Amino acid sequence: MDTHARTHPDALPAPAWNAYLQEARFEFLRLWRSPSFSLPVLLFPPLFYLLFGEIFGGNRSPEAARYLLAGYSVFGIMGVALFGFGVTVAVDREQGLLVLKRAQPMPPGAYLLAKVAMAMLFSAIVLVLLSVLAATVAGVRLPPLQWLGLVATCLLGVLPFSALGLWLGTLVGGRGAPALINLVYLPMAFLSGLFIPLSMLPGALKSIAPLWPSYHLARLAQRQVGFAEGAMPWLHAGVLLCIAALFLFLARRRLAAS
Repeated sequence: MDTHARTHPDALPAPAWNAYLQEARFEFLRLWRSPSFSLPVLLFPPLFYLLFGEIFGGNRSPEAARYLLAGYSVFGIMGVALFGFGVTVAVDREQGLLVLKRAQPMPPGAYLLAKVAMAMLFSAIVLVLLSVLAATVAGVRLPPLQWLGLVATCLLGVLPFSALGLWLGTLVGGRGAPALINLVYLPMAFLSGLFIPLSMLPGALKSIAPLWPSYHLARLAQRQVGFAEGAMPWLHAGVLLCIAALFLFLARRRLAAS
């Protein structure tokens, strides 16, 4: 009997959580080493906040700086979630990687949980960069609990946009995914009150703003920085939860059929 095979540490089964951890680590490194993803999602929101909020905005008031901080925070995590899920899922489907992963002895849900962890980590980096710019350049002053509330709200907001990105990634191939996501991402950002108050939009556009998930997350984020008076946080949170469940269900059906 080969007792070495039974007693050598390498022969012991790894804990289940280690498989989730390693999958998340590889997913993060995969996108971190892809400049076409990491550079835009990490740098565009802080640069846009600096350019349009401060330089081109002519040193707007502290209130405007706080409003735009909430808007660009939501804008940043939307980009991470939509592109991080949508494009990679479309590419993985096209290259047959999803079929390969199903054949591997992976824990259930490791693929999706790894992508959620990746989106959370990239979003946290974006939020830290925006917060540093807001505090140092724009002169935003918030109590510590409001800073933490803004970050926590936006990180939880990753979930519905990840589900939306996952569904979009099941609709097209790798080449068509960026174009499709941009067709959803940019109008949704501009029509949800992220950059200008909804009161400044035409009446028709203002009336359909609640249809966008970004509107509900923006209301929650704006509340953390002192805006969105009268907003009902539990209602907005409930809508985002329903959106996450809906698109996760639709994406699961598409993936099961493919």
